[in-house]
Amino acid sequence: MPLRSSSRPVALGMAVLIAATALSGCATPPTDPAQRAEFDRINDPLEPMNRAIFDFNQALDKNAIRPVAIAYRDTVPEFARDGLHNALQNFGEPVVFLNKVLQGEPIAAIKTLLRFMANSTFGLGGFFDVATPRGVVRQQAGDFGATLYKWGIGDGPYLMLPLLGPSNPRDAVGFAVDSVSSPWGYIVNIPTEASIGQFVFKGVDVRSRTVDATDELERNSVDYYATLRSVFRQYRQAELDGGQAPSGGDLYTDPAGAAAAGGAAAPAAAGAVPASQLPDIP
Repeated sequence: MPLRSSSRPVALGMAVLIAATALSGCATPPTDPAQRAEFDRINDPLEPMNRAIFDFNQALDKNAIRPVAIAYRDTVPEFARDGLHNALQNFGEPVVFLNKVLQGEPIAAIKTLLRFMANSTFGLGGFFDVATPRGVVRQQAGDFGATLYKWGIGDGPYLMLPLLGPSNPRDAVGFAVDSVSSPWGYIVNIPTEASIGQFVFKGVDVRSRTVDATDELERNSVDYYATLRSVFRQYRQAELDGGQAPSGGDLYTDPAGAAAAGGAAAPAAAGAVPASQLPDIP
């Protein structure tokens, strides 16, 4: 018997609890570079499948996503791209607010709410970010994957997801929960086509901001798959631990741009860039 739409969050919640139980005993990655490389290799038991998906993502990126992202970057004025990026971020603030509440961070939740209210009104729906210049910055680690981490759930083995790129079971579950927890679909009857359009545009937006960094990373990698795996994990752990750059190196990355952005950017979206130049991507 098909699930009613109202019962889907309950079913999803049950799936989260099952996944959380399965992941709770996962090991914590070591900090020593040599041990870290070995951990990355061992903690990728699905590597043959992951590499096949990675090759698919790379082919899709090179033949479709990257050219579209470059065309978008080169034809749309910077102020318009920044405004649309701000609006996309503002659109996701309710989910950040919810996760900060679940993480037991009331101050961060209040800042997120104030930021959303200010940008939605004075910032014309978020096109202009009027909150950041006034010290109300966007809160990091505001996704449900980070919430599960706060609750003591390990990340599990490395996963390369179609379109979404580098991830793990905990963050994959988190992405699914965040997708259904956004209030817009419940408040406003958003057509499926509009949701897909937002999904794709977010991916193009993120990809357009990571093209140069990912190109550089790929050129300098002997094994791009392994490099991407390591860089993604280092960034994600740094983000979960407070947003500090990984120690022992100057490489940083956006967390697969795709998982948080909703999609189409993913094939190379964990591109390494200097920490000082890390773009403000959700």
